[in-house]
Amino acid sequence: MESMIMSQYKWVASWCGVAMVMVVPWKILEWAWFKPKRLEKYLRQQGLIGTTYKLPFGDTKEIMNTTKLEPMNLSDDIMPRVMPFVHRSIENYGKIFFSWFGPVPAVHIIDPDVVRDVLSRMNEFQKPKKNNPYIEILSTGVIQYEGDKWSKHRKIINPTFHTEKLKLMVPAMSLSCHEMIKRWETSFSNEKSLELDVFPDLQTLTGDVISRTAFGSSYEEGRKIFELQKEMGLILMHVLQSLYIPGLRFLPNSRNKRMVEIDRELKGLIRGMIDKRMITMEAGETGQDDLLGLLLKSNYDEIQKSGNQRHGMTIDEVIEECKLFYFAGNETVGNLLVWTMVLLSRNPRWQELARDEVFHMFGNDQPDIDGLSRLKIVNMILLEVLRLYPAVSALYRMSVEETRVGGVNIPEGTLIILPILALHHDQDTWGVDALEFNPNRFALGVSKAASKGQLSFLPFGGGPRICIGQNFAMLEAKIALVMILRRFSFVLSPSYSHAPQSVITLQPQFGAHLILKQVEMSQEINITQE
Repeated sequence: MESMIMSQYKWVASWCGVAMVMVVPWKILEWAWFKPKRLEKYLRQQGLIGTTYKLPFGDTKEIMNTTKLEPMNLSDDIMPRVMPFVHRSIENYGKIFFSWFGPVPAVHIIDPDVVRDVLSRMNEFQKPKKNNPYIEILSTGVIQYEGDKWSKHRKIINPTFHTEKLKLMVPAMSLSCHEMIKRWETSFSNEKSLELDVFPDLQTLTGDVISRTAFGSSYEEGRKIFELQKEMGLILMHVLQSLYIPGLRFLPNSRNKRMVEIDRELKGLIRGMIDKRMITMEAGETGQDDLLGLLLKSNYDEIQKSGNQRHGMTIDEVIEECKLFYFAGNETVGNLLVWTMVLLSRNPRWQELARDEVFHMFGNDQPDIDGLSRLKIVNMILLEVLRLYPAVSALYRMSVEETRVGGVNIPEGTLIILPILALHHDQDTWGVDALEFNPNRFALGVSKAASKGQLSFLPFGGGPRICIGQNFAMLEAKIALVMILRRFSFVLSPSYSHAPQSVITLQPQFGAHLILKQVEMSQEINITQE
């Protein structure tokens, strides 16, 4: 009897083994081939055109191949260099087409009306889950959250960036700019001109501004956080230039060890500052008017109002939002300023118009928020730079269920790519001069600048998830540009190489080498942090 049972057991086990051997390869084939081919057929039957699915990576390698070693001609037609795959695909397939990220279909949308539709339906089109965990080490925060968690964080963070609160940060921003300008002036020595790669200094400036405005009296600790975050970003730039292999970050190599060390030190520094602030806040002392103080106050008020800790953010979540302040603030404004200086170097007439407006508005006085809001030419220039060189070249969403958009049924799990750079350079939307620097297009505001108005201009994203810090970024950029224009005129250096490159954000691959000359001023400007 026992031998009979054992025989049956072996028979069942054998067939289970055979079934497993058959099922696993079938599931792999279904995931890697049959399902993608069914989805491709489904999309084509609806009249959508795009690339043919290829094992094993689809179009991933071609899409990631965005960096060329050689600089390009001095032109603002940067799509062929920055997004060559998308550029070619628009020419071949039109403004709505599909490609493949591995076995996942990706629908690219350049039509402004359809882009608005996608961005406004945030519950149906959510942020894609990060397949590369290296990115999560840099920062998560409200930019990655969905649903109730996103709503909670957005509600708590919103008061931090209110106009009246930003007004209090103008002296700190001005002081950081003043210190950079002093360093530039010292570098002149007895020379009449100075050749300088301004990009590293502008990145340092924006990091300095974040350190002061985020942490106030804890500025030195803030500077340390900036240096660590900067080092983390440099490591990530190298990581993101190659395909991610699952499990790669767990290898005990020097790069992974350093990233873990940086992350631990970052969180420790921020947690230490938060703990100090919480002690004073709970003792009834007035909080500080820096970003951290305002965020903690808003979070504390929300918890007190609801009487429930779950209605507020945890300390770990506050830490992630602070890391996001650094990353988003530094990258966005640093890139805006460097491309503004490059474009004004190439367009001296607009540089002079902006300088005249600045002197007319402020003379030698410290810039204030009221005067900054009345700078029309400076604002037009910054908007045009954001159009031609947006910090983020594309936005990404994922369909959480089958839904219809742009006349097409989009299957669940489809990646949606909104190429902001292509949208900003579209001649059907912006006119025949879409690839030229022309700030006049914004003379009547963003809504009148293009045929589709604000639908076509998305440097800070759009819909409910529009960048919460856009007013902070524009204020900082205006202050920096005002103070630079009053002190220096600048032209491109012969050593400048025009090479826009998208690695996380749109940056000059070989820096921004300019020649600066000092502008005579009637008196010294006294900048102090109030």
